[in-house]
Amino acid sequence: MEIHFREYGRALWGAANESFPRKLLECRRAVVSCRIQFEHWVAFPLEQVFLFFAKPSNLPRIMPPALGTRLVRLSLVPRPSPGSEAGTGHEGLAWVGSEIITSFRILPRLPWRAEWIAQVVEFDWNHHFTDVQKQGPFKSFHHRHEFAAVRRNGVNGTIVRDVIHYEVGFGVFGQLARKLLVIRQMQRTFEYRQTAVEKLLAQDVLEGQPSAVT
Repeated sequence: MEIHFREYGRALWGAANESFPRKLLECRRAVVSCRIQFEHWVAFPLEQVFLFFAKPSNLPRIMPPALGTRLVRLSLVPRPSPGSEAGTGHEGLAWVGSEIITSFRILPRLPWRAEWIAQVVEFDWNHHFTDVQKQGPFKSFHHRHEFAAVRRNGVNGTIVRDVIHYEVGFGVFGQLARKLLVIRQMQRTFEYRQTAVEKLLAQDVLEGQPSAVT
């Protein structure tokens, strides 16, 4: 398994020739748009991997136990073209318009919890799907899940790529939290997820679960 991580940030702090007090005021109002990307390869077919991720019921299975992620409610929208072969015979997929509500610990091992409401806004079978935060800890959060069949060392597998655009908000305090907490927590979450996914995909194959059907 290979893991790649990239993080970019861009802040709008106001004109450079302004006085320090004015800059400080602008910092409090700052809008910071950041991009973070994770990528890894798994030795499983594209169809199996995509189907696993497209089922929101699998989400708690790939989150670090310390976060205590729970699936609170699903509002799933049926596939828009019932006659299409894409997704035929598979239930519980989050097509465009679906909402996923989860609950999680704000800080690992502490009792305080928060809810996250995500809505699926894009869905392209075996290629990508995108969800955005409707309610949650970020000012904005746009998460595109991308998949591509890639053969490595004679083995057919799948590239799983997560491209996230987000804004923390709260000016300089939010940026401090981003540097000290948010980025590290994202890295830990995806490192755990990338390990868990391989084990769960192999487990589903052995148990003959629907997510293993290709």
